[in-house]
Amino acid sequence: MEQTILLLIAALVVGMSKGGLASAAAISVPLLSLFMNPIQAAAMLLPVYIVTDWVAVWLYRHEFSARNLAILIPSMLFGVAVATVVTPYTPESLLLIVTGGIGLWYCLRTWLRQGLAGHTEARILPGVFWGTVTGITSFITHSGGPPAQAYLLPQRLPKLKFAGTIAIAFAAGNLAKLPAYWELGKLQGLNWHLTLALAATGIVGTRIGRAISMVLSETTYRRLIEIMLLLLSITLLGKGGWMLIQARL
Repeated sequence: MEQTILLLIAALVVGMSKGGLASAAAISVPLLSLFMNPIQAAAMLLPVYIVTDWVAVWLYRHEFSARNLAILIPSMLFGVAVATVVTPYTPESLLLIVTGGIGLWYCLRTWLRQGLAGHTEARILPGVFWGTVTGITSFITHSGGPPAQAYLLPQRLPKLKFAGTIAIAFAAGNLAKLPAYWELGKLQGLNWHLTLALAATGIVGTRIGRAISMVLSETTYRRLIEIMLLLLSITLLGKGGWMLIQARL
């Protein structure tokens, strides 16, 4: 029963992130890793991600940055392809530490400078780099939020356009992970009745996330995303470091 409750909470959080509270979803795998293998947790939540992704696409179908999507989606797909090949040889702890480090670096840089004075443009080379990193980290640990936000947040997009861009980009990236997860054997043996219940919970979460994001001001929304990103980054660094310590014992 406790495991089922945690699974439902994780699915609700995934849905809320897809509804507008970006970064929240990436705490779901660390949460489930308290009682199950991280790879199993990632596989179990992938159908939830895919279902809630496309609900979010419908919610934000009029709010997105076309230029950013044109840069990010091909880069994320390339990252997924790279991760499909290197996953058997890449320690999860390393990916967690790198991903957490990216998010922590962005938060500290922004806050120590007391915010960004202006905004950056959607440039191709940085977008290709961060998009590729996003695809790799998203594939292995469902934690692609920090690198994607390190690229998007400095552009200071309006909150709904930011949420829509994140939602559509990850909808494409997560869908691309499905055949690769199947080929790697990560989806075999799933409890599909439970998965359907989790997907339904995730859909409810998208509506909650959308409602919250609609009432927040631009400044409050951006600060909330940054705080969630900071907490997530610390969680990933702690988990990755603990895994390294355990491997050396």
